[in-house]
Amino acid sequence: MTTTTPKPGSEAVELISATIDGVTVEVPKGTLIIRAAEQAGIHIPRFCDHPLLKPAGACRQCLVDVAMPDREGNIRPMPKPQASCTMEVTPGMEVHTQHTSQVADKAQQGIMEFLLINHPLDCPVCDKGGECPLQNQAMSNGRATSRFIDIKRTFPKPIRVSTEILLDRDRCILCQRCTRFSAQIAGDPFIALQGRGAGSPGMELHGLHSSQIGTFDENILDFADTGHAEPHVIAPDLIGPDGEPGLTAGLAAGPVGAAERDESGRTFASYFSGNTIQICPVGALTSATYRFRSRPFDLISTASVAEHDASGAAIRVDVRHGTVMRRLSGNDTEVNEEWITDKDRFAFAWQDAPDRLRAPMVRDEETGELVETSWSEALAIAADGLKDALARGGVAALPGGRLTLEDAFAWSKFARVVLQTNDVDYRARAHSAEEAAFLASHVAGSGLGVTFRDLEFAPEVFLVALESEEEAGNVFLRLRKGVLEGRVHVSTLAPYLTRGSRKLGADLISAAPGTESEVLAAIVDGSAHENLNALAGRLSAPGAIIAVGERAAQVPGLLSEVTALAKRSGARLVWIPRRAGERAALEAGLLPDLLPSGRAASDAEARVDVASAWGVTELPSAAGRDLTEILLALNTGELPAAIVGGFDLADLPDPVLAERALRAAFVVQLEVRRSAITPTSQVVLPVAPPVDKAGTFLNWEGRLRPFGQVRTSHFSSDREVLADLAREFDIDLGIDSLDEVHGQITELLEWSGATPAFEHRAAGEVPHASGNEAVLATWRMMLDSASGQDCEPHLAGTAPRAVARISPEFAGELGLANDDLVTVTGPAGAVRVPVAITDMPHHVVWLPQHSPGCSVYTDLGVGAGDIVTLEAKEAN
Repeated sequence: MTTTTPKPGSEAVELISATIDGVTVEVPKGTLIIRAAEQAGIHIPRFCDHPLLKPAGACRQCLVDVAMPDREGNIRPMPKPQASCTMEVTPGMEVHTQHTSQVADKAQQGIMEFLLINHPLDCPVCDKGGECPLQNQAMSNGRATSRFIDIKRTFPKPIRVSTEILLDRDRCILCQRCTRFSAQIAGDPFIALQGRGAGSPGMELHGLHSSQIGTFDENILDFADTGHAEPHVIAPDLIGPDGEPGLTAGLAAGPVGAAERDESGRTFASYFSGNTIQICPVGALTSATYRFRSRPFDLISTASVAEHDASGAAIRVDVRHGTVMRRLSGNDTEVNEEWITDKDRFAFAWQDAPDRLRAPMVRDEETGELVETSWSEALAIAADGLKDALARGGVAALPGGRLTLEDAFAWSKFARVVLQTNDVDYRARAHSAEEAAFLASHVAGSGLGVTFRDLEFAPEVFLVALESEEEAGNVFLRLRKGVLEGRVHVSTLAPYLTRGSRKLGADLISAAPGTESEVLAAIVDGSAHENLNALAGRLSAPGAIIAVGERAAQVPGLLSEVTALAKRSGARLVWIPRRAGERAALEAGLLPDLLPSGRAASDAEARVDVASAWGVTELPSAAGRDLTEILLALNTGELPAAIVGGFDLADLPDPVLAERALRAAFVVQLEVRRSAITPTSQVVLPVAPPVDKAGTFLNWEGRLRPFGQVRTSHFSSDREVLADLAREFDIDLGIDSLDEVHGQITELLEWSGATPAFEHRAAGEVPHASGNEAVLATWRMMLDSASGQDCEPHLAGTAPRAVARISPEFAGELGLANDDLVTVTGPAGAVRVPVAITDMPHHVVWLPQHSPGCSVYTDLGVGAGDIVTLEAKEAN
């Protein structure tokens, strides 16, 4: 029986009626039997099935007895059990699972017996022991005893798939979840099912391996045919006419490019490879970080939110005796589904690093060294120094972009109420006045805007100054999902088509650094450039989205042109920053001319409204200074002091100026770990990392992402430290509890007054290079030299190595080939890295912004759009 039910806001859905274990179910057409059974509350065992992967029918553990109506309507059973994870429900179908069918039960027991024939009995030492689906289903759906008496097959182990992912082949049950995830979700097929059956008997040296999961590594899998004068490669799934292995010269899909190697020299390791560990139903895939370190029953689990980017991915943190042992992906269908990046999964050791600040420190007047002291003394000295600075010219606040929503509001209230200043800027990165105006007008106070689901179903997504795989991993995964399902088309404005963009099938809108504004202005209907004309047409489709990244601030006029393009095309505009706390900082008003929820600090009515919510009589009205202006004022002594939050000098466009400015001032630092700013500080106040506090991140969508405190800790959050420091000024900020600050936030969110206007800014001059000069293009890689991942060496090994990308024409002029070393020189110094020849504009060079061996701000003293020189060097 079929019925049609209209779905609100969509086309009608055809429902199909069937019976499972005597229970009648109605499900949408195309529903798999295993999903229909779940809706009826009937569990069918499975290994290879996963709701976010395409059906494979690889393990056969989900076999059920199926009967269907014939042409005359008679119910006829199928001759043998069927895999419920690959078969769709049809009208009138009758399904009997292992609960009601001896045939299905016997089939499942037989499959389990086959799976256990070669499976090792090492559960006590297996990382999956205690949370293993194979263990559970061997008990619930297997035989009580084994009939197998022969020697089990074994493999040398583990295979190091990457420096982080280890593979024990003897535990693998060939469910192919890992290979399907890698190919279908991440787009990084770096492991694959190879071999066939039980192998080629009698051909041990050059015989075909039995079916197994492995990497394309001939030294491990013995694919090299050393019997020939010229080595050949043995295809893992081909057999010759006489039973010998089939030979081929093309085992891999193609040559491995220079930029696609990780630091170990192996082929590119996926940013999402850790998900294969979590979805593996046995202990075949393990992480080098967690391997042999704990058991599930020793762990205390807490739901949390990842802190490494602005996606706000749901995670689970597992703690043993107060130590974080591992992090797993949470399940949030609206945000990250069941996937997280390797950085979110493995980069957590920074929260307990050896250089973590564990007690307040003040600078000893006699020795000039920082010494540990009590909280009461540190707060008193900090307050005295800030009071003196307020009397001599003022204090600036530089909170950084890693804050929770509660901590961000605490910083904003402390700056405006205690310090009485608008000299506040959270942007610990390249920035501009144009960006501040854009954020105040188009982002702050806008609430929940474009969502992950919108990206997945948008007909066109245009990425501007945003590399989603590098800067927002879960955005990349959601876009790729939409692309593979044929719903989304992606275009990107960039100097070259990155690996991530290629996996999205993106159209490249090529732009050399500094020309982006000019290119955007040319995206109009009837443009002389065919690709720009086509993009203009796609952006006019209902639901089209323009996603702009924080790097747009580096190009004068680019945000103005983005805004103009969105207006004339009708596309929705969304800003996707890189850091987890940027959106919260905006909502809290941590910009010079911005108060909470998009209020202009220059608006008298807005100041009165905020002052009333904060319980004070007035707020400062003087125009504030941004980060660069604050640093210049600190350097000259115009501003005698600053209170500084979490950011790194290497992230700033001019780290030399920043360090000199902070050394010239009285600095109070709130930080988790020692940093380059610590030696410049007079008072250092340790604060809690996310694992030691509760709070709320605000992701790029504008979605609240609350998380609980993972473990007991005596460390205080930024909010609590600032509240204590305010008391030294005899001011009660009223933010001692989360409930108090949440009440103030809720009140401040209710604003219907005017928001800051955004005026169109002119584009800057286009840089020109000649000879051996090049215009620099750069951005941060997901895995680089960031302090949030520097305590995880296994993860660091999967980071792409630093390379200099140049065009073939430019390489020819310089006499360079792939992997040749080139020296790139700027005003502050030089870096020497291998060349990766890439299809990109002439006289442009791309370097990673802050990777091992190449930090452009520190090493070169330049940023995107600046001129550098290239000099060829001999290869190693």
